[in-house]
Amino acid sequence: MGGRRPTAQGRGHECGPDRRAAAPLTTRAPGTGADVAPAPVPPALPPPRAVPSGGAADDRRGRLRGRPERRPLRRGDRRLRADRLRAQGRRPPRVAAAPGRAGRARPRLVGGAGGHPPAAARGRRVAHPRAGARGAPAAARAIARPSTTYRLVLAYDGTEYHGWQTQPGARTVQGTLTEAARRALGAGTRVTGASRTDAGVHALRQAVSLTAGVALGGAAVRGALNAALPRDVRVVDAREAPAGFNARRAAHGKRYAYLVDNAPIANPLLRRFAWHVPWPLDTVAMRAALAPLRGRHDFSAFCASPGRAKDPVCVLRAVHVIRRRERSAILLSADRYLHHMVRNIVGSAVDVGRGARAPDWLAGVLAARDRTLAGPTAPAQGLVLVRVLYAG
Repeated sequence: MGGRRPTAQGRGHECGPDRRAAAPLTTRAPGTGADVAPAPVPPALPPPRAVPSGGAADDRRGRLRGRPERRPLRRGDRRLRADRLRAQGRRPPRVAAAPGRAGRARPRLVGGAGGHPPAAARGRRVAHPRAGARGAPAAARAIARPSTTYRLVLAYDGTEYHGWQTQPGARTVQGTLTEAARRALGAGTRVTGASRTDAGVHALRQAVSLTAGVALGGAAVRGALNAALPRDVRVVDAREAPAGFNARRAAHGKRYAYLVDNAPIANPLLRRFAWHVPWPLDTVAMRAALAPLRGRHDFSAFCASPGRAKDPVCVLRAVHVIRRRERSAILLSADRYLHHMVRNIVGSAVDVGRGARAPDWLAGVLAARDRTLAGPTAPAQGLVLVRVLYAG
């Protein structure tokens, strides 16, 4: 004890005599010379059992070759199942099952969110997802949801509205319709109008494209919207339109009418819908003055300041002056209009009709392209959008 190891034993990494060499059967006791039986030596450990070569360690039946018998799998964890295991561990997600086992009935697996393995629902009932599980984002659900486009015909009294287009902090026709449509048809409903009428301007047949995440008949959409809209806005017609239909971009033209109350005393029933002009109007002179405006021209002389950044060239297809007793109407049809264009033309025509200007004066104003040379802007309450024109 405490001494060095015998040289015959050697180190673990050196070559030397076989450590398992048989020891002498007897030994002599020191000082006596008598033979003494040695202490019993434990038998050597049996060598490990060799695995036969010539194949994989496991056969097609999932058993190790050389095993005397197949022992049943211990089912300590109900979530672990033999048909969902491999030699290396649990099968990763989305790995197909072994061939020939697809027909076996298995309980549905749920969960799997956040990298956790799915768990089998007991009793073949669908289990609740884990607390960390999250569904598809709202944006993805909105994209996947089918939508339907409708073409509406709208009539409204624009007296109490700040025009058609939505404005922050102001009551508009588009804003009112959008709010009602989202209450009736869903929060994702979108509304687009064909004409952006000014504040106080009315409409008999404004065209609107409405896109919603519902599939209803035209009559049902019309009824739902009218139930949610105020009484000064009505949906006259509603029908399904092709996908992608846009009421403003698809329009080929618009027709407007301007009503003038030419009686000496204003009619109170027309106060919200006509311009009261108490002087007599020469409708023949008005027709002669408006005739040169037909066709394709630069209408810069009749454009208000906010609209001068746009292309001033428009095609005025028709212009008419109609008189019925004490009321006159000026009708215009064009492919497009500039800001306040119709009202500025009407104001200039009224100047000619009451004798303040000669009939040929309006042609010079058109050629000059100078807004300061034209007549006044007619008030908004007499203007009505009659119709929006489409192909076919």
